[in-house]
Amino acid sequence: MGQRMSRRSLFGLGAAGAAVLGAGAVASRGMLEEEPALVAASSTSSAFPFYGEHQAGIVTPAQDRLHFVAFDVITDKRAELVDLLQEWTAAAARLTQGKDAGTFGAVGGAPEAAPDDTGEALGLPPSGLTLTIGFGPSLFDDRFGIASKRPAALADLPKFPGEQLVPEISGGDICVQACAHDPQVAVHAIRNLARIGFGKVSVRWSQLGFGRTSSTSRAQATPRNLFGFKDGTNNMKLEDADLLRDQLWASGEDGSAWMAGGSYMVTRKIRMTIETWDRSSLQEQEQIFGRDKGEGAPLGQKKEFDPVDFATKGPDGQTAIRDDSHVKLAHPSSNGGMHLLRRGYNFVDGSDGLGRLDAGLFFIAYQRDPRKQFVPVQMRLARHDALNEYIKHVSSGLFACPPGVRDAGDYWGRALFEN
Repeated sequence: MGQRMSRRSLFGLGAAGAAVLGAGAVASRGMLEEEPALVAASSTSSAFPFYGEHQAGIVTPAQDRLHFVAFDVITDKRAELVDLLQEWTAAAARLTQGKDAGTFGAVGGAPEAAPDDTGEALGLPPSGLTLTIGFGPSLFDDRFGIASKRPAALADLPKFPGEQLVPEISGGDICVQACAHDPQVAVHAIRNLARIGFGKVSVRWSQLGFGRTSSTSRAQATPRNLFGFKDGTNNMKLEDADLLRDQLWASGEDGSAWMAGGSYMVTRKIRMTIETWDRSSLQEQEQIFGRDKGEGAPLGQKKEFDPVDFATKGPDGQTAIRDDSHVKLAHPSSNGGMHLLRRGYNFVDGSDGLGRLDAGLFFIAYQRDPRKQFVPVQMRLARHDALNEYIKHVSSGLFACPPGVRDAGDYWGRALFEN
């Protein structure tokens, strides 16, 4: 990968000032002022900058593939953890720009030594790779002297009605989200970070995803989930500078100075009962979501982005959008104006012993404070959403994602470990 970097020097490690995704996509002035380090890849093979005020992979226009991993830290030495974060940061800065994970790469080192890079991405472009790190509540125990720095917003999630969480695929001390347009590039990045972390961290669980289920930029079309419905029509977008400042990025005023410019990530693996859903009538499916399946318009409206009107009547004289519909319960107007920035992916993990698809949505959402945003929204959905008949939450994660890495002298989470 490294030998091809010179032809892409335009997309260097440093910050840049404009964002363009594909022909004709123009970033607003407000977005540029808010996200000076965000450069959208001009093609699916190009690179996003690594350094900046915020981590890439949050408002970055969502790529098509995901490899997500949660690690347990197996060393109890603070210095070793800090060293690992420094090594990971240096590797991430290289990987996201299309270089090998280490200085000597996959084939440039001594023949009798293990290579610096595993090699399966040799010859591949960066493919829009972003790497985003987060720290789980369990990292803030008494091992590393950071218990007093646990943010109040990183409070453990409550138990939600109906969830059937599997502990082995939930939680974790540290997570890394790798997003790219090429699945091999994303897998390569996680594989090399895990290799670098040998003896200091172990993989707790991981998840592959395909087919983004949200748009994080207005330049992107709204994708569909495995139920066949457009997902994330009213998602926060990178162009919404004021909304992002208010509801996405943590502030020093929130009580944890080291998290200023960061965000809080919630993950939920949601298994869908695909076969039962596929036998449901179109009318029932649309009533459950509150949108039509073809256009994605709110029921009672004609176009996807028409305003949702919960007072609109249907042909039977009843409100077109039911009170137990997904769109009604999740809408900001039903949740005190709270928004989430969703960045989820479809998954298919084969089939179970009865021949049913093990498939669904790997939900990822970023926000300024999960206690005020994700928790009340999910509690309302868990109690009342008609969609619950067809889904099951089996995994959960909560992570504090620190601000971006400013330059080559910085590293992931540096402010957390400073005295």
